[in-house]
Order: sequence, then C-alpha cells, then structure tokens
Amino acid sequence: MIRAGRVLHPAHACHGAGTRADDRRGSSPPARTTPPFEPTGRAGRAPTECLVAWIILFAAGLMEVGWAIGLKYAEGFTRLWPSVFTLVCAGFSLFLLSVAARDLPIGTAYAVWAGIGMVGATVVGIIVFGEPSDALRLASIALIGVGIVGLKLATPH
Repeated sequence: MIRAGRVLHPAHACHGAGTRADDRRGSSPPARTTPPFEPTGRAGRAPTECLVAWIILFAAGLMEVGWAIGLKYAEGFTRLWPSVFTLVCAGFSLFLLSVAARDLPIGTAYAVWAGIGMVGATVVGIIVFGEPSDALRLASIALIGVGIVGLKLATPH
C-alpha cells in the first residue's frame, strides 16, 4: 500500500501507523507496490472509517447468530425456508466479515466475529430454547464478552 510516497503495510490498516524504520529516520523509501502474495489492506484510514468497519463486523456477528439459530430450525436442512434463511445469513455473515477484514486485522476481526456469534447464539438459546443458564455457563459467556472487548480495545481505532 502506498501513501504519499511511503509503503504502508496492510497490518497497519485503520490506525495510520504505516511508518517503517526508514521513515522514522526521515527518509522515505522509493514507492513500490505490495508483492502479490501479501494481502492488500487499506492503511491510514480515518477513525470514522474504522468505526464503520467495527459496525460492519458487529453486523456480521449478528448474522452469524442468525445462521446458528437457523440451523436449529432447519432441522438438518430438511425444512426449506429455515434452510434458506440459514444459508442467506451465513453468506451475508461471511461477506460482511470479509468487508470488515479489509480495514481490521484479520485475527482480531475473526475472533470478534466468532465471539459475537458464540455469545449471541448462547444467549438466544437460553432465552428462546430454554437451554441451561447455570453460573458456570454464564461466567464462560462473560469471559468471551470480556475477550471481545479486550480485542477491540487492543486494536487502535
């Protein structure tokens, strides 16, 4: 990724920390393109653009909850409309995850996406399906929630 004559690594997406050691010494390296095997992120994004990526990631997590719950109603994909709902939610969930991952580190994006899905599906299972809600289960859900918040706080912007 090139911005103002500097090469920016995709891992620096959303927080504009795209400086290299050469840049800190005051000299900019010659412009070059990212090798084809490296993922292309969009570095140096404004905080509002990064907020949009987090909102998209949250929506992807909600869609994951939708398809996880849809699996229960689809009964092994033997019921047409619940199966269609499940597949549509799964497709949108993966699509939104891929959009958010353009601006967020993939490890963080994937972990947060999976965490939202786990917590959401568990909470819906408890409320809608009457699944057990003992103290250990609730504490485990809380720990996943703390992990999601921790990853968000550990990711600049």
